[in-house]
Amino acid sequence: MVIVENQIHYKRCSNVEDRFIFKAFMDGFSDYMVKFDFTEEDFLKRFFGPEGNFRDTSFIAFDKDQPVGVVLGGIKTYESIKTMRCGTLAIHPNYRGKKVSHKLMELHKDEAIKHGCKQLFLEVIVGNDRAINFYKKLGYEKVFDIVYFSNRNVTQIQQSETDVSVKRLDITEFKQGIKNWNYHINWQNDLEFIEQILTNNFYGAFVNGVLTGALSIGTVGNISYLMVDKLERGKGIATQLLQKAIEDLRLTKMSTFFPNNSLLEGFFKKKGFVKGSLTQYEMYMLL
Repeated sequence: MVIVENQIHYKRCSNVEDRFIFKAFMDGFSDYMVKFDFTEEDFLKRFFGPEGNFRDTSFIAFDKDQPVGVVLGGIKTYESIKTMRCGTLAIHPNYRGKKVSHKLMELHKDEAIKHGCKQLFLEVIVGNDRAINFYKKLGYEKVFDIVYFSNRNVTQIQQSETDVSVKRLDITEFKQGIKNWNYHINWQNDLEFIEQILTNNFYGAFVNGVLTGALSIGTVGNISYLMVDKLERGKGIATQLLQKAIEDLRLTKMSTFFPNNSLLEGFFKKKGFVKGSLTQYEMYMLL
């Protein structure tokens, strides 16, 4: 597939060399508020790995033989809805305002419709007003906020006194145990995402042999999932889960991010976590 519009031609990423995709990404984010320092190998592993993008559902723009923009797209059933996520939209600074982003997002939307998706989804950093306004004009609406927390000295987290047994789980036990605990989880902490991260560790908290809490955490302390059964909250179970991970993994710090959850925010603040300045919007468009 090659589409030519105003001298810019567009191709599926599956029809070009990976080096062009990487260059389009790095050029597009060269002046971004968050600096990326990826090697090409790291970029490909992440964005066509756990992030869930596919080359065949992603598009790249060229001016002659130079890549000037790219949109990455991934499709999966997300919270029971077939969803196309925009994994990134990157436009070379010299080609902004020239409708390249509009065409890429048009191709992105058409691809979603072709595959029977019912919604489009993306994340954008709060403060990136140009991007936010662009997505709003396309029809996206802000639904959730994603917040970031970190604790640089987790040794201060006190052991709780509760009759709970915490043990390691494998990914199958973890998925089975939490399947009925429904609350909104951002794309990058979704089960399909975290099970692809080989450095994740899984823990379960048991009271009288029944799973009452669960934790997914990386070897450097990045928490992707922490949940306690509604009937067992306020009993120190989440603290016990963190303590087990701290001891097992010999952690000195932890970090996490999640969308709109006042209970989690309150818990992490009580445990000495500090809310970061970075916030993202989750934006959706129904198809």
